[in-house]
Amino acid sequence: MDIICQFNKLKPPNFQGAANPLRYEEWIRKLENLFEIMECPDRYKVALVTYQFEGEAEYWWGTMKPRREEEPMTWTKLRELMDNQYDARDVQRTKEREFLNLKQGNLRIMNYAAKFNKLSWFAPHQVSNEERKMDHFEQGLRGNIKSMIADQTFQNFQDMYQRAVKIVQELEELENENRALNLGN
Repeated sequence: MDIICQFNKLKPPNFQGAANPLRYEEWIRKLENLFEIMECPDRYKVALVTYQFEGEAEYWWGTMKPRREEEPMTWTKLRELMDNQYDARDVQRTKEREFLNLKQGNLRIMNYAAKFNKLSWFAPHQVSNEERKMDHFEQGLRGNIKSMIADQTFQNFQDMYQRAVKIVQELEELENENRALNLGN
């Protein structure tokens, strides 16, 4: 009973079951984060998750849940069934391609990083370690920022990101100074 109280205190999101793969992915990500915070054992996850079902998802679960004489469902099996029902593979592949083709372009560095982090969720094998994550992030940076980052070594993605933010600030300051000098002449 303690685990149910702990779960409910974290205000888990409900799931309607609509055929919206992005909403499903976001919902699963939030639940996985809650489970990590709670250090929730797998044996409780099915009951906690299915309690969050509403509407169509609740009806779907009614047709999928094991009967008394059947083996209890595992978290892995439930995820597999939910993925098959609510996570369209073509959307997953589209988002993965979007991640692989992501470039900073005209985005501010913070917006690029936010989009990078969001889309990387759809391509976990592309960011499976810090080195791969930093490499993908660097490849998408604008040329002037990328060239200033390229010859540096970073311990982790956060260090690289912070340095990129600092470089952008320095470039903007330099641009403002040059503009002020040009106005003075």
